[in-house]
Amino acid sequence: MFDADKINILIKEGEGLTVEFKEHFTVRIDEDMVAFANTKGGTILLGVRDDRTIAGEKLTNDLKASINSIARNCAPPIQTKIKHIQNIAAIEVPQGEEKPYSCASGYFRRLDGTTQKMSNHELRVMLQEHEASLFEEKINKDIVWDDISEEKIQNFLKEADVQIKRISPRDLLTSLSLAHDNKITNAGILFFAKEPRKFILQSQMTLIAFKGKDRVHLYDRQDVQDDLLAQFNSAVMFLKKHLNRRSEIKGVNRKDIYEIPLEALREAVANAIIHRDYSVRGTSLMVEVYDDRVEIMRIY
Repeated sequence: MFDADKINILIKEGEGLTVEFKEHFTVRIDEDMVAFANTKGGTILLGVRDDRTIAGEKLTNDLKASINSIARNCAPPIQTKIKHIQNIAAIEVPQGEEKPYSCASGYFRRLDGTTQKMSNHELRVMLQEHEASLFEEKINKDIVWDDISEEKIQNFLKEADVQIKRISPRDLLTSLSLAHDNKITNAGILFFAKEPRKFILQSQMTLIAFKGKDRVHLYDRQDVQDDLLAQFNSAVMFLKKHLNRRSEIKGVNRKDIYEIPLEALREAVANAIIHRDYSVRGTSLMVEVYDDRVEIMRIY
């Protein structure tokens, strides 16, 4: 964050790609906020004139609340840091990870030291550039390495039939591209966090068995609020429990044959887990067993 020396340097250097002066607070700073978030991040200095002289802006509780409210009302919301130094209110806006950002008056970016409204072409280009950045690949700033479960890592290695005597969580997640620069991605959370829903609320699956062919007589339900491997294994066990099966005996061996091929169901469950959009809050994955069918669906 800022100190007096850094503020003085910013004022001396003047406005630019990452610095904006405002003589006084105005609600239109939302345009500068989204412009910085859409570009490289930056700092808004309230109480500084364009000619670099100090007008002064006292950071009261009401002003701080107004600034935070404006940042929250951007789409997506912007996380800012605010500090009062030498009668100047400094607002630090980070570069956004969910571009493009917008405010009530549209989409903006920084260009040549000014905030400019984005054209339709510029907006389309930005959308295309960030469309490939999947939610699962993004770094999650809230999680730390102590939140990663070594037990889940060992279970994963056992399931994958990988023989490694000892490997650190950092090394494993990095080798799997689930961590970058010592920071953990959302995919790393979904697979290995001790409590995935602490960071990604929609990391859950609901398993339901109905008696009959409609959703009337529910007789078994299980809510799985754990990592993706636990969800997969719980779903397979639930299906085994509730599907009708017959046995074939060949010699001394007995083979259970399910009314719906278990391998097909395992693949369907795996595909539903893998291809689900985990960026959408309030969603869940449902596996429903009826007398005549199994339904696997995403609930929004």
